[in-house]
Amino acid sequence: MQPRKLPSTLMLLGLIFAPLSQAQPVIKFGVDPSYPPFEQKQPDGSLSGFDIDLGNALCAELQVKCIWVEQTFDGMIPGLKAKKFDAILSAFSATAARRQQVDFSDRIYTAPSSLVARKDSGLLPTAESLKGKSVGVVQGTLHESFARSHWGNQGVSILTYQTQDQVFSDLINGRLDATFQASVQADVGLLQKPQGQAFAFAGEPITDKSIIGDGVAIGVRKNEPELKAQLNTALASIRQSGEYDQIAKKYFNFDIYGK
Repeated sequence: MQPRKLPSTLMLLGLIFAPLSQAQPVIKFGVDPSYPPFEQKQPDGSLSGFDIDLGNALCAELQVKCIWVEQTFDGMIPGLKAKKFDAILSAFSATAARRQQVDFSDRIYTAPSSLVARKDSGLLPTAESLKGKSVGVVQGTLHESFARSHWGNQGVSILTYQTQDQVFSDLINGRLDATFQASVQADVGLLQKPQGQAFAFAGEPITDKSIIGDGVAIGVRKNEPELKAQLNTALASIRQSGEYDQIAKKYFNFDIYGK
């Protein structure tokens, strides 16, 4: 497939993303590389994962350079507003609450969430089952909001962490009774690893709209509709060409995009 020629108007709009002195327009994506298989840091310091590959494909489609700016998840929206980066591409669900602060691209995938606990715990993702127990979540995520609103006021201790790796570590070491996060992140980041063999999903996945919203999308500032339009055009193009599916098959054995 021949690459699309960049329209002259897009070349002008590319100046949104980079100073005039740069030879190539740039899009800076904010990312928290602690959520495999969506984003993670390799031993050599490079970033990998589905979101990383997807972002690089979108940049290639738009003929701009991708720059990844690392940011803890709870600082994503403040960082975007402070113009530390141009967009958020980091397992960022498009919810009604977040739409009050930022705008979103079209959906890039869906992500149900699950409770994880020891295999013999008998725990379920309900307030009754978790009463008196401790549940770990990443600070600033929708999982924290859901856990606090559904369980935290009914005798469940909700403990927050800056990264998902810290959550898993405390679960393994017995400092937590359970963790709550995206199902795929739990499966790849813990359950498929040797240190996760004593753990399992506890109960059915949660697909509450307060968590998954309208699916995962790319967050952009509200006053930049041009960037949103460009990302949507590029996303539609790589889905139509089949490149999206090729990227997804590297990480998932199911349809991550959803219906």
